[in-house]
Amino acid sequence: MPEKHVAPSTQFGIFTVGDVTPDPTTGRTPTERERINAMVTIAIKAEEVGLDVFATGEHHNPPFVPSSPATLLGYVAARTERLILSTSTTLITTNDPVKIAEDFALLQHLANGRVDLMMGRGNTGPVYPWFGKDIREGISIAVENYALLHRLWRENVVSWEGKFRTPLQGFTSTPRPLDGIPPFVWHGSIRSPEIAEQAAYYGDGFFHNNIFWPADHTKRMIELYRNRYAHYGHGTPEQAIVGLGGQVFMRRNSQDAVREFRPYFDVAPVYGHGSSLEDFTEQTPLTVGSPQQVIEKTLAFREYAGDYQRQLFLMDHAGLPLKTVLEQLDLLGEEVVPVLREEFAKNRPANVPDAPTHASLLALAEAEYTREEVTTG
Repeated sequence: MPEKHVAPSTQFGIFTVGDVTPDPTTGRTPTERERINAMVTIAIKAEEVGLDVFATGEHHNPPFVPSSPATLLGYVAARTERLILSTSTTLITTNDPVKIAEDFALLQHLANGRVDLMMGRGNTGPVYPWFGKDIREGISIAVENYALLHRLWRENVVSWEGKFRTPLQGFTSTPRPLDGIPPFVWHGSIRSPEIAEQAAYYGDGFFHNNIFWPADHTKRMIELYRNRYAHYGHGTPEQAIVGLGGQVFMRRNSQDAVREFRPYFDVAPVYGHGSSLEDFTEQTPLTVGSPQQVIEKTLAFREYAGDYQRQLFLMDHAGLPLKTVLEQLDLLGEEVVPVLREEFAKNRPANVPDAPTHASLLALAEAEYTREEVTTG
C-alpha cells in the first residue's frame, strides 16, 4: 500500500498570477492556451515533487489569463489526488458572494475537500467598473460581501439585506459545503489593516503577500492581525493562522541564478523597470540564488512573522519558460522544502495550531459536537 500522507504543520506550495509575458531572452510570447495549460502542468508537478498547495490568482485584464479560478482548479482537481487547491485572490469585491458560495462548495465536493480560498480586493482599479462597482467603496464592499458569504456557508436558509446587492429572502445556497464544513478562508492583503481586522474578527487566516514590502511592514500587519485575533476571543496571538508569500529563483550556483534571472526581473510586469535586482533582493523577500540561500532567507521569515501555517512561492511569472519553472519546482521539492519542513518543526510551540485542512476542520467540528452532547446530557 502507498504510504499515507500526513498533513503537515506548515503547508508549502506555489501560487501563480497567470501572466502572459514575452520571454525577454527569445522575444516569444506564449499563447493564452499555452499559458493556461502550463499552469495545469505546474500544478501537477507541484504534487509530484511533494508540495502541499497550488493557488491561482484571479484577473480580468491582459496580460493575465486566470479569470475563472474555480474552472481551473476543478480541472486540476481531476488531475491530482493530494494537492490542496486554493486561490491566491478571490475578488470578494467584484464577485457576487452567492456565486462564490456556490462555486467553491461545488469544487469542495469534486475535490473531496481539498479546497480553500483567499479573499482579496485585487490590484487592478478598472476591474471595479467592469463589474458595476465603485473602487472608492472597495473596503466597505469587501466587508459586506464576506459577511454574507460567511452566512451562506453556515446557514441553510438566509434572509439578508445590505447596501451593495439585492436582498435575499429565504435563500439556500447549493450545494451545501461538504460535510457541513465551509472551505477555510484566508484574507489576503498587502497594506490594508481593515482586512487584517476582518480576518481576526472571523477567526479566519491572514495571508500577507510578502513579495514587495520590507520585513518591518509585514511584521506590523501580522502583529495587528494576531493581536486582534486574540481580542476577539479565538485564542492567543500565537494561535492565529498566518500565511506568507515569497518569490524565488534558484540554480545550484548563485551566480548562475542571478545571471539567468536578471533579464526576466528587469521586465517583469509586477516589478520590472524599477529597482535593480540587487536592491530588490536586499529590501524584499525575493531570493535569487542557491537552494541554501532560499532556505536561509525563508527561515528568517519567522523572525518577524512568528510560527506560521502556510508558505507559498511565486515561481512562474515574468515570461519564464515552462521548462525552467519545472526545474525550479524540482529544486524546491527535492532540496528546499524538506529542509524547511524539518526546521519549521523544530522548537514549534505545542499551542501553535497546524495548517488547517478539511479533515482537521471536520474533526474539530465533530469534537465540538461531542462536547455539546456531553454538556447537555
